[in-house]
Order: sequence, then C-alpha cells, then structure tokens
Amino acid sequence: MTLPRTLGELRKSPFSEQRLRTRKTKDELRDNLITKLRSGETIFPGIIGYEDTVVPQLVNAILSRHNFILLGLRGQAKSRILRGLTALLDPQMPYIAGCEIHDNPYDPICKRCRTLIVEQGDNIPIAWLTPDERYVEKLATPDVTIADLIGDIDPIKAARGGHDLSSEFTVHYGLLPRANRGIFAINELPDLAGKIQVGLFNIMQEGDVQIKGYPLRLPLDVALVFSANPEDYTARGKIVTPLKDRIGSEVRTHYPGSLEEGISITEQEAWARRDGLELHVPKYVREVIERVAFLAREDKKIDKRSGVSQRLPISALENVISNAERRALRNSEKAIVPRIGDIYAALPSITGKLELEYEGEMRGADTVARELIRTAVAKTYDIYFKDLNMQQVVQWFELGGEIKLADSAGSQEILEGLKNIQGLTDKLAPVGIKPKERPEVLVSAAEFVLEGLHAHRRIGRTEERVFQAEKQPKRAERAYERGEDEAPQPLRSRRPYN
Repeated sequence: MTLPRTLGELRKSPFSEQRLRTRKTKDELRDNLITKLRSGETIFPGIIGYEDTVVPQLVNAILSRHNFILLGLRGQAKSRILRGLTALLDPQMPYIAGCEIHDNPYDPICKRCRTLIVEQGDNIPIAWLTPDERYVEKLATPDVTIADLIGDIDPIKAARGGHDLSSEFTVHYGLLPRANRGIFAINELPDLAGKIQVGLFNIMQEGDVQIKGYPLRLPLDVALVFSANPEDYTARGKIVTPLKDRIGSEVRTHYPGSLEEGISITEQEAWARRDGLELHVPKYVREVIERVAFLAREDKKIDKRSGVSQRLPISALENVISNAERRALRNSEKAIVPRIGDIYAALPSITGKLELEYEGEMRGADTVARELIRTAVAKTYDIYFKDLNMQQVVQWFELGGEIKLADSAGSQEILEGLKNIQGLTDKLAPVGIKPKERPEVLVSAAEFVLEGLHAHRRIGRTEERVFQAEKQPKRAERAYERGEDEAPQPLRSRRPYN
C-alpha cells in the first residue's frame, strides 16, 4: 500500500482522524500487546528465563498503561527489554513533515505546525515514522541538564529567523519533546541529578512539559520507561520520592534461575561463529563456563550488591573459543574444540567482571577466578563421572606417570601421550565420546577427566599444566583449611573414588 503524502490523502486513507486523535502511545502499546496475547505470539523474543516472572509483570504494566521502571543488577537484559517495546508499536505512524516533535497531523501541538495547517490545509506534507524512530533513549549521567531533557531558548534560531526571543519559534526542543508520540527511556535513573528528576514530574502526572522561560505547555504523548540498579534505587535513595510515587509499576529483573537457562542465554548472545574452521563446543565446557558465573554470584569473596553480569560467561565463552581457534590455526587442525585449559586461558574475560570484597581483594582476582573455575570443573565432573571408578587412572600417576597438556599443544601430539594412561580413553562414554572420535574431541574429553580428578585432589597439576601424582595430601588439606590453598573443594580421602 502506498502511504499518503499529504494531509488530504491521509484523510481518505484507513488512518482515520478519530483514531489518530484519541489513540495515545500507551493505548497503542496496549492494543498491540492484546493482539500478541490472543495469538500466542512471544512478547519479548530473545529474552530467556523471564517467561514466568518478569514478563507477566511487564504485561500487567503495559495493560495498565503505566510508566514503569526495570529494577535489576547489571547484565539482566534491562536495556534489551526496553528496546524490545518497539515491537508493540504500529509499523507506520504519520506526522507533519519537518516537525521536530512529530506532530499529529489531526491534532498539532506546536505553533509551527498549527500555522502550516492554516496556511496549506490539506496540502501540508506528511512523513512517516518507523517503530525504531519512535524510541528515544538517554543514559542518565550527573551532567544531564533540563535543557537536554526538556529544552531551552535558542538565540541562533531567533537571529536567523528574525524572531523575538519571546517567540515560540526560538525554542530548542530537548529529548523528551522529540520523543512525542513514542517511547522515552532513561537508563540508570538514579544517576540523574535530583533537580533534573523534578523536571519529569509534569510529564508523568499532567502529561505536559514547560519550556524554560516560556508561558506555554506542550501536552506530549509519551510512554516513559526507566531502568535502575537496586543498590542505587533503594540504598542510596537517589530517586526523589515524588518521582518514585509517579512511576506506575516497579518490575524486578533477575539472573538466570537455572544452569540451562544461563547456557541458552550465553549461546544466544556469544559470538561463536568462526569462519573457515568447524566449531564444536562440548557441552561440559559450556556447563563449566556457566557454572563459574553461578558460583561467583554466591561466593562470599565477591560483592553481591554489584552482582555478576551475564556478560561474564558470554565473554568467557568467546575467549575460550578464540584460544581454541588460535591453537587450531597454529597446529593446522580442521576443527576448533575448546578444552578446560582454554577456560583458564580466558581469565582476562572473567577477572574484570568481578567486584571483590575485602577477602577477595587480599587473595587477588586471578586466584579467586581460578578457584571458581576449579570448583565449577569439580561440580560438572561429578555430573558425568561421579559413579565411575577412576582408580586405574589415578594409579597410573601414583606410579610415577606424568603428562603435560599445554593449551597450545596440538591434539595429535597430546593424544599419543594420553594413550599411555591406562583406562583413560575407555572411560569417556559419559560425555558422548564414540570409539572412533576425532582427536580434538577425544583430547578435550580426556583433559576434562584429568581436570576433574585434579579438582577433587586425586591427582596434582603444576602451573605449567603438567599432571602428576598428588603430593603431601595432609599438608595440602591443612593449608586449604587455613585459606592458603586455591583448592575450592574440601579434600577427600585417598580411598578409590567411586
């Protein structure tokens, strides 16, 4: 369908005057949401783990035509949800061409458009807005001014147009008026200065804003949405009380509730595609990476108020794949298959995302991250091999066997050494290893077993990644109890691990 280009054409189109005059942005969001609910369509595509918690509360807020705030720690998809609201807007929205605040052709609110209507009538040109163009977002920072949000006098406009400074034509509109007939989002609302927050009162309660120095009111049509960190919102009290009172709904977000949800989010968000080489990321590698984030959120050495973002496992997975890719390229291998050693190589993508408490600062970010990885390996190992007797493998090391698994070494080279460990390659079926598996996959699975045994203190490993017999277990146990050892798990007895 060809879209109307003048007001006269618009009057003859399906965009009826009554509908455009009376249907506000919040009504539009509500109507399109109802359509999606009736059809069973996904409300927020790409948002995982919120189906039974956050999404129902968001639906209620939109159906109630509320301005709302998303309250949650970093990395909980708050910005993505706000931007996803554009899916609830109409595909096209007509406005008077050239208008800075996207005036309704049937009900203009700015002086320029009202004058054009009188002068040109049905010949006034019409332009169209897409949903993305109707979404305006502002990151709240302490230096934001009322002029940025609402507007101010523009002397240059007055000089160029020959207008008196008291004329409405000299107004420079801020972000909020420019979001007219759309959605205006403010991220990290508590960082907005209190006196600037006061400037939002009128638009949230009376539906209008007042430009500095002008006796005029603009009855804007805007859906206001916010995001905030709960530490800022509740503990620091940076959102002024009257503004909090005007926000219709407060919706709390959260981190993934299960490991499977976390893995799905990480898999969806991480850049895992690598051109030229086949990529295979074993399931246990994904589980270890995700479990690091889950353990970090519960670790006393890490600041819970700051949270551990979902960006940690996303960045870690990307780094793990890249380390495996580097190895594959150097050794002319045809497939990229990450190993547990690659997770240790990805420490730079983990340590920067951990806000440490005093105890954690004393031990250092690297040590804390290594503890998390080791514990994650131990827990993941138990899922696959807890009921499998690995005494034969342990015995090989106790009899003096050693093997070095450098993260840069090629799979074929390492595989020759792994074949000397009696019983190791025969016990890999729990992780889906087939009899004639490719070397890259076989080495990755075997290393997982050795790392799991090391995590449980059944065999030792040096900083150079040389696996060997565990030495002086009693001394190590005493050191761990004093907090001097990096082992995250209590030591187990020397009896066979079944």
